[in-house]
Amino acid sequence: MHNAFMSHDYRPGDVLLLECPFTETAVTGVTRYHVSVRWPWLEVDPQAESIRWNGQRALPTPTAREWEIFRTEPAESTLKPGDACLVGIPATVVHVQAVHRFDPPLVTGMLPRPASYLEVLQQGETHDSSFEDQGYTIDPAGGEPIRIELFFRPYAFLELGDEVADRNGRAWRFDAAWNWHPFDGEQAGTPTWPLKLITRHGEPTPTEAEEVGQATAVGSHSDELDRWSVLTHARPAAHQQ
Repeated sequence: MHNAFMSHDYRPGDVLLLECPFTETAVTGVTRYHVSVRWPWLEVDPQAESIRWNGQRALPTPTAREWEIFRTEPAESTLKPGDACLVGIPATVVHVQAVHRFDPPLVTGMLPRPASYLEVLQQGETHDSSFEDQGYTIDPAGGEPIRIELFFRPYAFLELGDEVADRNGRAWRFDAAWNWHPFDGEQAGTPTWPLKLITRHGEPTPTEAEEVGQATAVGSHSDELDRWSVLTHARPAAHQQ
C-alpha cells in the first residue's frame, strides 16, 4: 500500500516514514556478510535479456556494516540456509536526497520496472558528494508494498522553480529546500522572510501569492532548517546550507 503521493510529487528534502509488512520467505544462502532470501514481491523480467535475476536478494549482516531498510525476523545473524523467516521494513525515518526518473522505465531484471527511484538517507546521515554510493534507492510505486508517509516537507508552500522576493527585495529561485539561487549574482545564501511570490508557471494567482505571504509572515529559513534537522538528525550538504 502506497500513500496518496505519486512518485513525481516527492522532492529533495522530504522527510518520509517507511514501513513494509513483514512477509514469509525462506533463507537460500548465508555468508559472513550477507543472508540471501527468496524475494517475495518482485518477479523475474523475462524480456531483460542482459540481466538475469535469480529471484533472491542478499541482506547484510551486522558484520557488513551496511545500511539496509529491509530486515529479517529473526535477525540476519541468527539465520541459516533453509530457515523460514519474515522480511519487511520496520518503521524507518529517511530523508530524500534525490529523485530519479526513467522514461522508459529502467530495466533491472525484475518486474515491475521502476519509472522512478527515491534516493534516501538514514537518520543521522548528511549527504557527502565524495561517497558515490551513499544513498539507498527505493521504487515508490514498485511491487514491494512499501507504505510511505510524508512526515515533513520544508517549504511545502513553494513549488520547485518558484521565484520569490524576500524582505530585502532580493529575488531568488527555489530549486529545493536547501538549494536557493539569487538573481543578483552575489554570494548565495538564504532568503529573509517574509517572501513574496513573483512567478509560478507565469504570474501567480492571488490565492497562491497570499498563501506564500501568510506562510512566511512569521518564522524564517532557519526555523525550517531546524524542524528538518530535528527529524533527520542531519544537516544539508555544505553547499546547500
